[in-house]
Amino acid sequence: MHIFDSDKSPSSDGFAPFGVYTMDIEEAQDLIRRIYLERDKERGMERTLLRTFQELAELSDAIAKEKLTEEIEAEVADVFAWVISIANLLEMDLGKTLLRKYNNACSRCGKVPCECIDTR
Repeated sequence: MHIFDSDKSPSSDGFAPFGVYTMDIEEAQDLIRRIYLERDKERGMERTLLRTFQELAELSDAIAKEKLTEEIEAEVADVFAWVISIANLLEMDLGKTLLRKYNNACSRCGKVPCECIDTR
């Protein structure tokens, strides 16, 4: 885990005090794998995708209703966790997948920042 407050360390149970650490993608994927992979396998891809869409709807609703930042953050975390569950079911390394797709630049124009013309 990445420390941003060097005076704090994980507790003896391995869990970090809230607000003390942050995770990289690999750590997040491993966390969700350890907690949910067996349940995700039982649920299957179709129902996992459905849950992901439900979480996206909850996020959209929280933003539209201008809910508190903490509530929106919780919904973003839920959406990310469900996307990670999809990657885990596909046995996909999400960090490598993101790097391969974006390779430190826009995946379409190859620039930073993106210079694409919006083609909605």
